[in-house]
Amino acid sequence: MKKIVIYILAIAGGLSLPSCKKFLDIQPIDKLTGNNFYQSKDDVIANIYDMSRILFGKINETHYAGAVGEYRSGEVLYETQADGGVSRSYVEVLGRNDLLELLRGGRPWDFYNFRAIPDWTGYYKVIQGANILIQKLDAGIPGVSANDIKQFKAEAAFIRSLSYFMMVRLYGDVVYYTDAFHTEPLPRENMVSVLNKCIADLKQYKDDVPFTYGDPALRGVRASRGSIIALLMEMNMWNAGFDRARANQYYEETAAYGKELVESNAYKLLNIEDWATVIKGRSEESLFEFYRSVNYGDENTNVAPIGDMFLHYPYKRPEYTHRVSFAYFRAEYMQMLYPQNGDKRASIWYNEDIYADNGRFMMTKFAVNSFATGEEDRNPDNTFMIFRYAGEILLAAEAMAELGDRDGDAATYLNMVRLRAGAPLFNGTGQELKDFIFLERSRELMGEGHHYFDLVRTRRILSSTWSYNVLTLDKFNRGAWTWPIDGNAIINNPFMVLNTYWVNGGN
Repeated sequence: MKKIVIYILAIAGGLSLPSCKKFLDIQPIDKLTGNNFYQSKDDVIANIYDMSRILFGKINETHYAGAVGEYRSGEVLYETQADGGVSRSYVEVLGRNDLLELLRGGRPWDFYNFRAIPDWTGYYKVIQGANILIQKLDAGIPGVSANDIKQFKAEAAFIRSLSYFMMVRLYGDVVYYTDAFHTEPLPRENMVSVLNKCIADLKQYKDDVPFTYGDPALRGVRASRGSIIALLMEMNMWNAGFDRARANQYYEETAAYGKELVESNAYKLLNIEDWATVIKGRSEESLFEFYRSVNYGDENTNVAPIGDMFLHYPYKRPEYTHRVSFAYFRAEYMQMLYPQNGDKRASIWYNEDIYADNGRFMMTKFAVNSFATGEEDRNPDNTFMIFRYAGEILLAAEAMAELGDRDGDAATYLNMVRLRAGAPLFNGTGQELKDFIFLERSRELMGEGHHYFDLVRTRRILSSTWSYNVLTLDKFNRGAWTWPIDGNAIINNPFMVLNTYWVNGGN
């Protein structure tokens, strides 16, 4: 049996992952094979949580949301007077899209572990685990009913597709496979094709899970129909930006899924004054998240939460090292988002220095659920949000506006979010409506890791109206919006090529 297990691991390692020895070192043998592990329903549930834990590990190992989703368009600057200020200057390196400088060793920000981002091994561990789980469910597991099998397969398909989606947004084209023990090396596949396969995969499972869970301990934590719909919407909208000949098809699907989500009444927008409940996690607004709680002894790296960069005393301690925030959003940008028009988010999610243009700025959106006493340097006890109801309502509004004949529906969805924020309702049409919805997503989702990806998929990254770090069309087409891929990916895979824009020096 030991020889069989090692043989299976060895052939699986050929799929564009690091060398077999390293692969063996990091992959739990029992979870991989399932031969001894899947003996009960509890084993399956434990493995589903384990896959989420591994995927969360990619977020927890570095300052993920900020680095990949917020800073690369140049809106964020660092506070030179902050404690260890130069080590936070990486935000401006990202803001220049100088990823090779960011990843070069010997820099004052090395403790952020940004070199983990180009390594896609963790995502493929999740994908492989999901593939094996589906195979084992098809074969039959003691104590697992037919209905259980359908739900567990849907959850495995969700976490697999989420892994692919996260990789596509980072690296562009990726290697795609769904068989449990792949033996042949494969080339990277066009990212639109990969996401279309994920979309087709999820469609067959979407209705096999409940819309949400009555048990608050599961809400937003275990994949639901709401989670799957959110991911289907996100993947369709990404493809709309890159498969432009079929963009309307993707918009139609996104709008239909958004309507299904809203009309389910399974989720709701909580009062903005109850934001602490949303960001703590497992709320009725959560579609999918990586829930964390100090009450459960969860260990988060200090650098992972985005709030770490935009909070200071009394929300961050000790006072003498947190008198100012490490970074801030440019005042010009904040004035564009919040032009002093009565939006409650401006006062609830930020301190009175929203336009400070220095370290007095605080994003108190991530300050709630903080530790009131003690001098230990700890971040507030918040969840890591992936998909939230408000974000998907706005994504549906965007799709409707892009279709050209549904501006009224788009404005209705947009104003659902505006109404919750206590902001003036919007009644424009055409391009004005499209631009406003983009800004509304920037307002609503700031700090949640979506902004840069919205710029990329809508191609607003090509315009100085929308980005401080504009990409030329040539650079965009050559993949300047991607991340480099770790060189270990070519080991044991003769078909693998890395992202040429970065291999060629990032120019």
